Amino acid sequence: MAKITYVEFGGKEHVVDVKNGLTVMEGARDNGIPGIEADCGGACACSTCHVYVDPAWVDRLPAKDGMETDMLDFAYEPDAVRSRLTCQLKVSDALDGLRVQMPQKQI
Repeated sequence: MAKITYVEFGGKEHVVDVKNGLTVMEGARDNGIPGIEADCGGACACSTCHVYVDPAWVDRLPAKDGMETDMLDFAYEPDAVRSRLTCQLKVSDALDGLRVQMPQKQI
């Protein structure tokens, strides 16, 4: 299980425990965290679970694959380094302490 901090665009923080094997997106959805819409349900077919990863975590996450990179082109104000799709981040003990910030909006 990993403790993940989701930060809304306005700064409100939600710290939740997410079970290993789920995705960071499922952790937000299952805990009612606003700002992650997850329209495609985790199929990497939209960009509505886009977040900015805390700079301290960028190099600690698995690399983006081509599909995620392509879908991030459709995200609202993507950042080449910090933007990730939470449906592509599988939770494990290694993600304990992860911080992600939602963009102003999802498109």
